[in-house]
Amino acid sequence: MTTEEFQLLIEQQPSCLQTLPKALQALWYDKKGDWDQAHEIVQNASDADSAWVHAYLHRKEGDLSNAHFWYLRSGQPEFPGELNQEWEQIACLLLKKVKETWMLRN
Repeated sequence: MTTEEFQLLIEQQPSCLQTLPKALQALWYDKKGDWDQAHEIVQNASDADSAWVHAYLHRKEGDLSNAHFWYLRSGQPEFPGELNQEWEQIACLLLKKVKETWMLRN
């Protein structure tokens, strides 16, 4: 699935696909305008992808010191561009991971 297809799915579907990894579920809810739900999904997750989305969410919130902490935990650099660009970059890379994982299993 491409980032564009993911965004279209978000627009068309009223609820998130539970088969998605937690980090992508959080991006889903963020795109739907539900920051709280997105944050709830990733705040207790221990994987690097969720930490990256967590960093993005705190950056979006304006809590830059908290965002900095989560960027460090994720192993990703702090994003210098616009929030929508960061959302797209994260989504693109996470969707590629899902595709690669699926291909390895099938």
